[in-house]
Formats: sequence, structure tokens, C-alpha cells
Amino acid sequence: MVFDISEVTGLGEYKKKTEESRDLYYRDDKVFLVVNKNTIEIRTDDQLSKLLREKYESVMESRYFGRGGIEIVLANQLSQTELYDLVRLSYNLS
Repeated sequence: MVFDISEVTGLGEYKKKTEESRDLYYRDDKVFLVVNKNTIEIRTDDQLSKLLREKYESVMESRYFGRGGIEIVLANQLSQTELYDLVRLSYNLS
């Protein structure tokens, strides 16, 4: 599965910066999304992060955001709708 941010509706303005082998997406000066080859990383709150990590094998603590986010392996455990909702949440938390 390849993640394409242009398919996510409801986002305002953002900027993209490519760094090493990942794309960083910024709202103002805060990163809200990191797209790696096989994963995405987003901001989230502690309770939602814990719930998603317990529910899905493909969700783990974010390497970029640390405890303030999650990293999701794009293995189709979460639906596209769920991924897009999480990206919108991350955008709004930034």
C-alpha cells in the first residue's frame, strides 16, 4: 500500500520537505505527518495511541514523534478511511 496525502480531504495548507528517505509534512512549523517507505507516522494523544497499539499489530510508538505519536505499517490492517481520519487528527493537533 502506498500512502498519498493528496487523497486526504479536509486538510488546510501544509508544506512538504524531503529528508533522507522520508517526506515530512508541516502545518506552520510543526510536523504532522512523516511518510516513510512502508510506514506513516502521525501525532496523536496518549489514550488513542495506547488503544491503537493494543488493537493492531501494525501500530507502534513513533520513532519521529516518540510518545506523542504512532507509526503505522502500511499492511492494510487499518482501512484507508481510518488512516485518513488519523492524518486529519494529526493535522489538527499540530
